[in-house]
Amino acid sequence: MYLSALKSRIISVPDWPKKGVMFRDITPVLEDKKCFQFLIDELAKMAKGKRIDKVIGIDARGFILAASLAYKLKAGLAIVRKKGKLPRPTVSETYDLEYASETVEMHQDSIKKGERILLVDDVLATGGTMSSVVKIIKKLGGKITGLLFFIELNNLGGRAKLKGQKIKSLIKF
Repeated sequence: MYLSALKSRIISVPDWPKKGVMFRDITPVLEDKKCFQFLIDELAKMAKGKRIDKVIGIDARGFILAASLAYKLKAGLAIVRKKGKLPRPTVSETYDLEYASETVEMHQDSIKKGERILLVDDVLATGGTMSSVVKIIKKLGGKITGLLFFIELNNLGGRAKLKGQKIKSLIKF
């Protein structure tokens, strides 16, 4: 299988969730067992050679990728959720994205100081979400080994907000 097979299964949905936004729907990739396995294998290759203690998944589609990748890499899994979804004390950051403002949170005890952290999400768009997560990880004392994305939307400039980070993405639009 090739990355072009994954890209061909991503459905572009115009004007969702708001006019002017082109939403990239990855659910057809996840629904196809061969595509999903290939996707996780490719993400794992991108993490090759890194010593990783925990993979961090970002609400909500990032959970799917991060959980599968953490299992494959024999690493722990921690999650970042939207405000108000976690039951214990949290660390939070607020950011703007292409169509709204959001706050993300992580449990204060999810990361131990010095742990090697790999951040994973489905899409790098404006970089607001991931930039906020990077701040949270740093507050908690984690060492970021890299940022992995399934899709990168080049025209939204997200990479610029993440200067100094090792960023890899499988597919670019």
